[in-house]
Amino acid sequence: MDDEAAIEALSALAQIDRLAAFRLLVRAGPEGLPSGEIAERLGIAPTRMSFHLSTLERSGLVASRREGRRILYAARFVEMGRLLAFLTADCCGGNTALCGDILALAPRSCAEA
Repeated sequence: MDDEAAIEALSALAQIDRLAAFRLLVRAGPEGLPSGEIAERLGIAPTRMSFHLSTLERSGLVASRREGRRILYAARFVEMGRLLAFLTADCCGGNTALCGDILALAPRSCAEA
């Protein structure tokens, strides 16, 4: 991942509704969720949620697919991993022992996803 892609991904996450939607999609796993259900669970108007999901999709952190009349969104775990790897690549000047086990800091449900 290069600087520009990382900035785009981080910018997409730097908004409360988009961050909440992304975290919900991470918990939902690879199957994802329909956009209407995401909006309902987060208490966000569907049109506003569509705008936020489009922003997350453009950033590469989320993918959409059509199933009949519904559009489902899912976190792109490989891209999420690439962003995390980018953010920690130079951890403590290359001394990874100082950074510890980053996955150990994540909540259990996140580490298993």
